[in-house]
Amino acid sequence: MDIAHLAINGAFVVTPQLHGDSRGLFAEVFKITDFAAAAGHRFDLKQANCSVSAAGTIRGIHFADVPPGQAKYVMCAKGAIIDVIVDIRVGSPTFGQWEAVLLDDVNRSAAYLPEGLGHAFCALEDDTTVIYLCSEPYAPGREHGVNPMDPEVGIVWPEKDRAGNPLVPLLSEKDTAAPSLMDARARGILPNYNEVLAYVASR
Repeated sequence: MDIAHLAINGAFVVTPQLHGDSRGLFAEVFKITDFAAAAGHRFDLKQANCSVSAAGTIRGIHFADVPPGQAKYVMCAKGAIIDVIVDIRVGSPTFGQWEAVLLDDVNRSAAYLPEGLGHAFCALEDDTTVIYLCSEPYAPGREHGVNPMDPEVGIVWPEKDRAGNPLVPLLSEKDTAAPSLMDARARGILPNYNEVLAYVASR
């Protein structure tokens, strides 16, 4: 299992070793000992989600109030996504920055983002299936979003699908109506960097 830390503090990508033969393949996509060594703490699984998306679907940028927040371990079981991690923690050295990683059904990589970061992705083909392992259950009252098309964040979304065909962005009404990053900051709904670090360290 290979673990690559990203420039955004706390986030990393896990690429498992694939064991394949004529029957198919097997991979350890999550292992608590390797995860804990990379993150510095255990991952307490409280909820697992599965989404199926048409090509061009953009979901996010989603985040939850901290505490308790919601850390996510994201895998693409079928198809492919461009997975985007956004630093929305006010006071962070990388506030407003984002990183994109390819998650697909070829290398079976997973992305981990700790509490306090924003998450979004774009599906690169129809019926793309994404599995999320979550550290806390979904709680509507403390869930928020930032518009994934916010020009100040400047995420460069893919223009073509996995086969090279043009992609048409598909967003939910909720994500379309989400505030910009600066509006969310003005409303006081973004997590604070130092408070997030203190909370994660206390777990």
